[in-house]
Amino acid sequence: MRQGHKAIVWFHQVTKKDIPLVGGKGANLGEMTNAKVPVPPGFIVTADSYFNFLNETGITNQIRQLLEPLDTNDSRQLQEISAAVKDIILKAGMPQDLAAGIREAYRKMGGGFVAVRSSATAEDLPEASFAGQQATFLNISGENEVVVAVQQCWASLFEPRAIFYRVENGFDHFKVGIAVPVQRMVQSDASGVMFTVEPTSSDRSKITIEAVLGLGEMIVSGDVTPDHYVVDKDSMQIAQKEVKAQEWKLVKEEGGKGKEDNIKIDLTPDEQKQQKITDADIVALAKIGKSLEDHYQFPQDVEWAKEKNEIFIVQTRPVTTIREMAAPGPEIEAEAILTGSPASPGVASGPVKIVPDPSQIDKVLDGDILVAEMTTPDFVPAMKRAAAIVTDRGGRTAHAAIVSRELGIPCVVGTEKAMATLKDGQVVTVNGTGGMVYDGKIEFAEEEETRAAVHIETKTKLLVNLAQPELVERVASRDVDGIGLLRAEFMVAQIGEHPSYMISQGRGEEFVDKLAEGLTDFAKAFHPRRVVYRTNDFKTNEYRALKGGEPYEPQEENPMIGYRGASRYITDIETFKLELAAIKKVREKYNNLWVMIPFVRTVNELAQTIKIMEEEGLKRSDDFKIWMMVEVPSNIILLEKFIAVGIDGISIGSNDLTQLTLGIDRDSEKLADTFDERDESVMLSLERAIKVSNNMGITSSICGQAPSVYPELTEKLVEWGITSVSVSPDMIDVTREIIAKVEAKLQAK
Repeated sequence: MRQGHKAIVWFHQVTKKDIPLVGGKGANLGEMTNAKVPVPPGFIVTADSYFNFLNETGITNQIRQLLEPLDTNDSRQLQEISAAVKDIILKAGMPQDLAAGIREAYRKMGGGFVAVRSSATAEDLPEASFAGQQATFLNISGENEVVVAVQQCWASLFEPRAIFYRVENGFDHFKVGIAVPVQRMVQSDASGVMFTVEPTSSDRSKITIEAVLGLGEMIVSGDVTPDHYVVDKDSMQIAQKEVKAQEWKLVKEEGGKGKEDNIKIDLTPDEQKQQKITDADIVALAKIGKSLEDHYQFPQDVEWAKEKNEIFIVQTRPVTTIREMAAPGPEIEAEAILTGSPASPGVASGPVKIVPDPSQIDKVLDGDILVAEMTTPDFVPAMKRAAAIVTDRGGRTAHAAIVSRELGIPCVVGTEKAMATLKDGQVVTVNGTGGMVYDGKIEFAEEEETRAAVHIETKTKLLVNLAQPELVERVASRDVDGIGLLRAEFMVAQIGEHPSYMISQGRGEEFVDKLAEGLTDFAKAFHPRRVVYRTNDFKTNEYRALKGGEPYEPQEENPMIGYRGASRYITDIETFKLELAAIKKVREKYNNLWVMIPFVRTVNELAQTIKIMEEEGLKRSDDFKIWMMVEVPSNIILLEKFIAVGIDGISIGSNDLTQLTLGIDRDSEKLADTFDERDESVMLSLERAIKVSNNMGITSSICGQAPSVYPELTEKLVEWGITSVSVSPDMIDVTREIIAKVEAKLQAK
């Protein structure tokens, strides 16, 4: 294990700030434990342990070679390569000291039955939002069995669905880590999911709870249709109850030691009809849910379990699919041929494709209506092509419902007889808002009006942070005003060669053409909306990793505060000119491409950088704006002088600004609790940046992770008068809603 890095941590030792170490699940388990929420105890095998395992076993290159030729849209090839990669991971020996540490921690917990869960993490995303990508193992017992389950969780990072998701979203397979929480198993008499917002309509005045008898994995899988309870958040009164018949439950077999020992138990007719938890339990759960929402300052998606008379919370995460209150939907006078639970709003028509098994997902084409008994994460590639989804089983928090809301397509779940009623090729209309399916294509006049109601107009522009060309078409179709941070690094990494090395070979034009090709994808998809391109901010260690890079890059102890940003442009002018040539080439056709200069340490550096740009024919004009990143404290202290050099706007990089203001390496485990963008010193800097920009007549934006992580910070930014906020794609709808509410409050004042 690398010095200073932890192999195993206990829940009470981590908080929500520790996502890089313990992933989203692990960080929330720690956060809740420290907030005295009733969480079963446990420990976490950290992401550092996983990366250390890859280094010690030397299997990374083997895995990389398998993945390089993969076409993720070829379902058969995806399955085969996934199986081969997982086999490599499972056959590699776990480091002995780590295996011994896991056994010791398990003994310290008191042994017994545990849940072993996966908690993936990525640099720019708190946690991949599609449900159930990696494995969970319930009712594991025994030291060796726990060690094996941890390694199986590592292998599940390369499940077909997880590989597909990372490629779709442009994540490097080897920069996504996985931590493994090991938690005392709750032997659930009942279990379920709670949303502190109505997940389909986004009504924040309601708390919704879904419940089944037995173990809770049946809810997300959609194996059974759960009870559905609605609680009024203000009065804590039960507003609605739907009790569903449950034919069987999943329980641990007596004497069982692993997941394969979880068995189905048939329920008697009386048991099938019963309400899964008491009214008192419903209210008690709702109160815990409200306290979690208050703690996180954001609506939560909560997993809970009841053992004997005690309620436990086993997971919480932010709700990623909040939109403005969904419109009630069009009036459809035809008689429905199927009814179920409304799971994702909207209306769509198309031909039915019945998919009894994920091995048959290839039959679903763009615009089809996917019909299944239930969906699993293996269905996701087909779900992305579908116009709507209908399932026989499952509730509003089943996999099909969650992913449909992520994708923004209509979904009806729990119809009970869609597979038997509908026929392949039959054209139907799915009303996800009302929970109904109609025969044929239904035309209605309100369609355009309903669609238009989804857009919220705000004075503060909502922009998006992007890096990967694969995402651009999908994100460009969303309700955003442009790209506020287009990162160069992914495109340069794809080129794969150091630009100075290419110049030395007389191949500078090749670099220009390849970079221009990448930039064009973004400028074209978003035209005429702005695309703010941050010029390359590779650090020396990242540049050295490119082919031919070593002779051109010094070895630095701390590249984060080394030779980067504007300091590089005014020194290595020839390389910077290649980048400027690519920008000029794109702007010949797409004039919506702007430039943002990162990591500017001094006023003179900014002046020299802009002078080079002007000499290369990139001068500020009505359709060409130059922004400066504000991420070094000198930018705050001398902001008026930086602006006077001649820029059109600033964009705050909250991550670097926080670490340089507080003097904290943002990757430091020991100082993680102190690293906080909401620290008073950082907040004063943010306020000054925005207000000075307003006073001097230039625009202000923010493109760090802070607005995505802390919604309350977004409120303050809007209050201070920021002109745009740029967030990760998964936070578009949430942030638009926050901005709209703050602007409404300010207008009311």
